[in-house]
Amino acid sequence: MSGRTMVEALNLALYQALDQDDRVIVMGEDVAQTGGVFRVTAGLLDKFGEQRVIDTPLAEAGIVGAAIGMSLYGMLPVVEIQFDAFVYPGFEQIVVHAARYAWRTRGEAPASIVVRIPFGGGVRAPELHSDSPEALFCHTPGLKVVCPTTPVDARNMLLAAIEDPDPVIFMEPKRIYRAGRQEFDEEPPFRLGDGDGVYNEFLSRARVAREGDGLAIITYGATVPLCLEAADRLAAERGVEARVIDLRSLFPLDVEAFVTAAQACGRALVVHEAPRTAGLGAEVSSLIHERAILDLDAPVLRVTGYDVPFPQFANEDDYLPSVDRILAGANKVLDF
Repeated sequence: MSGRTMVEALNLALYQALDQDDRVIVMGEDVAQTGGVFRVTAGLLDKFGEQRVIDTPLAEAGIVGAAIGMSLYGMLPVVEIQFDAFVYPGFEQIVVHAARYAWRTRGEAPASIVVRIPFGGGVRAPELHSDSPEALFCHTPGLKVVCPTTPVDARNMLLAAIEDPDPVIFMEPKRIYRAGRQEFDEEPPFRLGDGDGVYNEFLSRARVAREGDGLAIITYGATVPLCLEAADRLAAERGVEARVIDLRSLFPLDVEAFVTAAQACGRALVVHEAPRTAGLGAEVSSLIHERAILDLDAPVLRVTGYDVPFPQFANEDDYLPSVDRILAGANKVLDF
């Protein structure tokens, strides 16, 4: 079978970054000998050695803190947080230190780190393995927060995140790690050190995943394929063509992309699996209402996870947005 999965595309990006620039370091729990629990770092130790692909202790605060120190010394560390909720012990290092170094030093010493976080549910994992903490980081000035949904975006965005001088929180929707394959040009779009601001192209723009003018569905991560399926059903059942916007950049948001979509369609629905209250959907909805309320035929609605801890795996299907829930939300907007 041709093409690459998202896992394979991320592995390719790390391989190309390590190969291009000796400053790049990959570090985290089980990333070297094991190749990561999801095998994203498989084979990198054999090629680049233990000085550049580093197994760390189970201590996220220490991992992130060490990476910040490396970045201030001139290295380009890429940290893997093994599972989403494991980042909480390292949260203080990210929001108090990594996010503020550029501000503290007037831009002279930004913490140029990438923190990779496999996130979200749908893989039947135990407690503290299925959280969606992206809004915590979007609320922190000084961080960029991105989330690829396709293999080609995963490769290009990870390279761009390493090139970016700002600290980047790189959210990886693990439910779609191996959901499909995509063919793309495997030659890197740029070489590290020669990007000349190319990270702005890859890390700040949304993607139109499906064209349409009857309803704007704004989403990201593992809910993108579900929204596309719901859009196809909406077209078949009601003759309404929905435009699906894949945000990709969670902070900064590509406000123009989703506001324009809402204006063109007159109705909008926001979908994500993170909890509802103060989730990213609230910000997207607010921005649409602030900038395009006179173009709307109905309020912006949301389909999200619930305001409870992520349930044990036997009940996760009841928590996660499904195609049926998204379709019900879409019909509610259309019938308002």
